[in-house]
Amino acid sequence: MGKLTGFMEFDRALPADRDAVERLKDWQEIHTVMAEEDIRQQGSRCMDCGVPFCHAGDSASAPQVGGCPVNNLIPEWNDLIYRGRWHEALERLHQTNNFPEFTGRVCPAPCEDSCVLGINAPPVTIKHHENSIIEKGFSEGWVQPQPPAERTGKKVAIIGSGPAGLAAAAQLNSVGHSVTVYERDDRLGGLLMYGIPNMKLEKPIVERRLKLMREEGIEFVTNTEVGKDISAEELKKEFDSVLLATGATVPRDLPIEGRELDGVHFAMEFLGSNTKSLLDSNHKDGQFISAKDKHVVVIGGGDTGTDCVGTSLRQGCKSVTQLEIMPKPPLERAADNPWPEFKRTLKVDYGQAEAIAVQGEDPRQYLQLTQKLTGEKGQVKKLHLAGIEWKKDDQGRMGPQPVAGSERELKADLVLLAMGFLGPEGKLLEAFGAEKDQRSNAKADYGNYRTSVEGLYAAGDCRRGQSLIVWAINEGREAAREIDRDLMGSTLLP
Repeated sequence: MGKLTGFMEFDRALPADRDAVERLKDWQEIHTVMAEEDIRQQGSRCMDCGVPFCHAGDSASAPQVGGCPVNNLIPEWNDLIYRGRWHEALERLHQTNNFPEFTGRVCPAPCEDSCVLGINAPPVTIKHHENSIIEKGFSEGWVQPQPPAERTGKKVAIIGSGPAGLAAAAQLNSVGHSVTVYERDDRLGGLLMYGIPNMKLEKPIVERRLKLMREEGIEFVTNTEVGKDISAEELKKEFDSVLLATGATVPRDLPIEGRELDGVHFAMEFLGSNTKSLLDSNHKDGQFISAKDKHVVVIGGGDTGTDCVGTSLRQGCKSVTQLEIMPKPPLERAADNPWPEFKRTLKVDYGQAEAIAVQGEDPRQYLQLTQKLTGEKGQVKKLHLAGIEWKKDDQGRMGPQPVAGSERELKADLVLLAMGFLGPEGKLLEAFGAEKDQRSNAKADYGNYRTSVEGLYAAGDCRRGQSLIVWAINEGREAAREIDRDLMGSTLLP
């Protein structure tokens, strides 16, 4: 612990975001850079607790406990930052996290919610420190490709180039296995590329890491869908092991009257086409779903809903409204949400902040149930909704019940469904003959990752269901360890 009284002397501080109105004119990241001395001062706020809950990630036995799923050595690199020993901090960070430049930007930071200082004061700025360390490493030239000294002769195929697949690829390659990653899209990265907008994660950041991984010897194959362009049988014959890391890409639908109208889209259709067009032509090709001059309604909250709000505003929408079926979260922790659990309180993310700056109010409306959509000449024009309250029905089941007299209409030229994901697409699992669990995910135990098919593994959202990027990295790393153990009889992977 560098400064014994740092947590008492200094208040929590973060770099200011770019002006909420100005940043709507571009697709660049919203954050500014903090002076190194100020970052070091923030590092001194870490208390080096006797029990550092920040890096004690939850588990199957305690699923509600917060902390870092990849068990980052947070107090250690906080102290190293404070002392100005950035290179050592980078080494500590890479011991547990293959891609801190991703988590340092888009992870919701459960580590901060379980920071011991956060019991009675604003927590340490852990997420910002993580990003600062890796960016310092890149700027100083410390992050270099590290190919293995020798190859084992074993070959592993990974299906999916999202965070789980990339983490597994990096780990397996590091111990000498020959790794090939298959991606059906034209660009690598999975949700890192097309699922997260540029203002949260600029794509040169993703490409920078992919370039390193290529230089380390990992082979990437794009525009290749397993089961269509190459068969499951071919992969099983050519490779010693196969890892499924396809994510959970089946969106939850809204089966109501008017769903078939033009202008009603899944959120990922909207976000993915926008990013692809931006990267392909700076939107000149017109190959994206546009919110320009439209009244946009986003159904659903979470990160995806926020991204729809921010993207709609940048495209020049007339208005944007975000509907949530759940109650408005409290400003402070509720009694049933104690520390160190992930904090379920009201947060104003970048998209809501931008909407407030432009429209004068938070775009979110809570306890709202969409009942039907109506339109003209096949195009959606109105969304019909009602207020709800959560209560038990005659069978004692808790659910949303419409409030009498609360029915109303909203103008809606573009409706975006951001209600989460149900699981992976089933055709790939069927092609391999792998069993599914009750939620349609690949059936494989956490910590084991072995499916019902010999030599076939599953990790990330396609195994656990929709989750966080940091959990995908956790599972990719752990699945790599089990694959290495099965291939070699033992493993040195963490």
